[in-house]
Amino acid sequence: MRKSRFTKAQIIGMIKEQEAGLPTADFCRKHGSYPATFYKLKAKYGGMDLSDAKRLKQPEDENAKLKRLLADTMLDNVVLKDLLGKR
Repeated sequence: MRKSRFTKAQIIGMIKEQEAGLPTADFCRKHGSYPATFYKLKAKYGGMDLSDAKRLKQPEDENAKLKRLLADTMLDNVVLKDLLGKR
């Protein structure tokens, strides 16, 4: 997945700037993005503060950590089954 060229703080700031009254077409031209991209980001981050965005990221980090632990455990199980099956 492609990484966004804007940080979450920048995205939230840009959304607040557009909501202050700047027309969407001018806003997109100024920041070099497409309206579809802007509306997608607005749907995801609209109405959030920076602290809300940080809290949103926390479960994603924890989920990634748990997935790694599960993968390691599953690999250990496969190795043990192979060892027991060969004897």
